[in-house]
Amino acid sequence: MSGQEDPVQREIHQDWANREYIEVITSSIKKIADFLNSFDMSCRSRLATLNEKLTALERRIEYIEARVTKGETLT
Repeated sequence: MSGQEDPVQREIHQDWANREYIEVITSSIKKIADFLNSFDMSCRSRLATLNEKLTALERRIEYIEARVTKGETLT
């Protein structure tokens, strides 16, 4: 009987090792996905802020150009 248990025990240990490996890989993939989602949200937020600043600058430039075109002083 002990001869039959050794291969079974080996298979059980191998199965557990495989499951642990799969768990590590799955956990790593989840961490990468979380990081990428966080990075995406951070980039979107920063780009939105930058877009607002650029829009404000564009408006200011248009205003200054209009005043210069009319010959008004900038003070």
